[in-house]
Amino acid sequence: MGKRLEPPYKADIVGSFLRPTGLKLAREQFAKQEITAADLKQIEDKYITELVVKEKANGLIAVTDGEFRRRYWHLDFLAELLGVQEIKAEHWSVAFKGAQPKAATLKIKSKIDFPLTHSFVEAFKFLKSVAGENICKLTIPSPSMLHLICCVRELHYEPIGLYKDEDKLFEDIALAYQKAIKTFYAAGCRYLQFDDTSWGEFCDLEKRKAYAERGFDLNKIATKYVRMINKALEAKPEDMTITMHICRGNFRSTWFSSGGYEPVAEVLFGNCQVDGFFLEYDSDRAGDFQPLRFIKNQKVVLGLITSKTPDLEDPVAVEKRIQEAASFVPLEQLCLSTQCGFSSTEEGNILTEEEQWAKVRLVVNIAKKVWPK
Repeated sequence: MGKRLEPPYKADIVGSFLRPTGLKLAREQFAKQEITAADLKQIEDKYITELVVKEKANGLIAVTDGEFRRRYWHLDFLAELLGVQEIKAEHWSVAFKGAQPKAATLKIKSKIDFPLTHSFVEAFKFLKSVAGENICKLTIPSPSMLHLICCVRELHYEPIGLYKDEDKLFEDIALAYQKAIKTFYAAGCRYLQFDDTSWGEFCDLEKRKAYAERGFDLNKIATKYVRMINKALEAKPEDMTITMHICRGNFRSTWFSSGGYEPVAEVLFGNCQVDGFFLEYDSDRAGDFQPLRFIKNQKVVLGLITSKTPDLEDPVAVEKRIQEAASFVPLEQLCLSTQCGFSSTEEGNILTEEEQWAKVRLVVNIAKKVWPK
């Protein structure tokens, strides 16, 4: 399987990897003020460098830093935006079906903007410095996540004066992401991914009912989210790929949403101008492939391999499912990955590092067989 000029690749990854024990220990020591920020960075650098070597050795073209510098897949990025504050919470903003993450949430305090000093910029530069010729992939939460967390999930949201007109909030989020896209591009990023759990929630009929009872019209919100994301994408240069990963929750091998893509398929697949969608398809909770009929020219990365459990999928069964999806999207537009990362938060899913790499190799080997050229 030779390199493709543009991602996503036939065998690709969502982004996060299990944190090594030594890295977890260092973060605990830093939290207790037993080591300095400089000490922690040196340790993070070491483990990220080792991770990149493993990613290459296991057949990946696009490499990430495993999200090793983060606690959460989303809050670390969003909390560094100007105008946003991370605050403690009594419980997580959505309930997982099992173990619960350490509770924290966000609050909009003033005008939203992207700071040029955002730590993710230097983090990406380091990844690029150790990746060699491989493409470096950066994952950040989708623009919709800030609104979802602060204004939809939050039971007692009160807009600040500047954002009493909600359209102004959507505009400022989009403009902040435009600045982020330009800044990451200037740092050398050519493969950016928006991670987004809002669509997973909007697919869940129980959650739709609960939000409707609180007065939310999710169809209207979905339309505004696509419009906001497309506004952000206006800053995307021609030679940059931006994809979206849609998830139904991934913490300690559990989840929080269930339901096929049909409720959002037309507005999202038919109108969102990302270059590709990474779609969870590792269980019945994600529904069938029929919603893919709304896909236009975007690539679709089928998340048919689960990152939640160590059992390896039957390659023949996976190949058969890829062919089923090809009834709705041309085979050459399809790719393969796990349904999510292996460690959306620093705690990680319940499998070993070797089991994690076995999953990656399974993705790579199936992709070689389905797309041999």
